[in-house]
Amino acid sequence: AAAAPVAAAGAPAAPARDLSKAQTSPMVGTFYRAPGPNAPVFVEVGQSVNAGDTLCIIEAMKLMNEIEAERSGVVKEILVENGQPVEFGEPLFIIE
Repeated sequence: AAAAPVAAAGAPAAPARDLSKAQTSPMVGTFYRAPGPNAPVFVEVGQSVNAGDTLCIIEAMKLMNEIEAERSGVVKEILVENGQPVEFGEPLFIIE
């Protein structure tokens, strides 16, 4: 059995971030901030959102899945870059 991967020694520690208010990915796929290449993004940092508002799209097996806000609040941070692969449970947004 292979050993579990270990973080590189000497790698700078990421600043502590409160992920208790993070919206996480419900699936593995590719993260997109907008519905298309020339379309406006769904949300920006500082924008108020309501529970049920579309935050992003995650493409999984050629299906575009709209990801909705789990709660109302203000988007404080977007933690993923457009076009980046995401894992199940990975934090995507901080909404407070």
